[in-house]
Amino acid sequence: MAKVIIFGVLDTAELAHYYLENDSEHEVVAFSVNREYINEESFRGLPLVAFEDVETIFPPSEYSFFAPMTGRNMNRNREAVYNQVKAKGYQFISYISSYATILDRKVIGENCFILEDNTIQPFTTVGNNVVMWSGNHIGHHGKIKDHVFFTSHVVMSGHCVIESYSFFGVNSTIRDYMTIAQGTLVGMASAITKDTEEWGIYVGNPAKKVPGKLSYEAY
Repeated sequence: MAKVIIFGVLDTAELAHYYLENDSEHEVVAFSVNREYINEESFRGLPLVAFEDVETIFPPSEYSFFAPMTGRNMNRNREAVYNQVKAKGYQFISYISSYATILDRKVIGENCFILEDNTIQPFTTVGNNVVMWSGNHIGHHGKIKDHVFFTSHVVMSGHCVIESYSFFGVNSTIRDYMTIAQGTLVGMASAITKDTEEWGIYVGNPAKKVPGKLSYEAY
């Protein structure tokens, strides 16, 4: 059992607290955000600590971190916090729902947030700092790299490679043997039938690339 500090005070942090308290062996001891966002001394009945000072109150030798943030800025915001926490010397936990179907949980990296009804088939690995909301099908013999966000009811077929910073909208589908390039945004209900290009937006069935390149600051 780890004693855990959660980064954030918005919906995702509140959900993380609920899941960890009700469906894990971990104990949440505090929340932390940057000092400029602190308006109260506590959140969900626990101390709210300025991130700038957190290691002086909860030393990395005794506490772990969890930073399950949204996919804003094509997962770059979550990546930045992930790197800042690691620079302070903390270890990360991951949350994997007990209602997810994953036969080998050792294939999941750190700071992952994997909710209920996800199915991850054998011989697929999941990198660090990945979010999978409820109800996704992740096919066999695939590779999901770091800082990726799956919303809900996404189908990733077998033998796919998902490069970093990709984002998948609700009910999107990836055909088998696809390579999803770095920073790909797949729109809601879109179906990927060909490899994508870096920082491209893909919409439709079959999905087509929107002209131009994605400016990730907009997402």
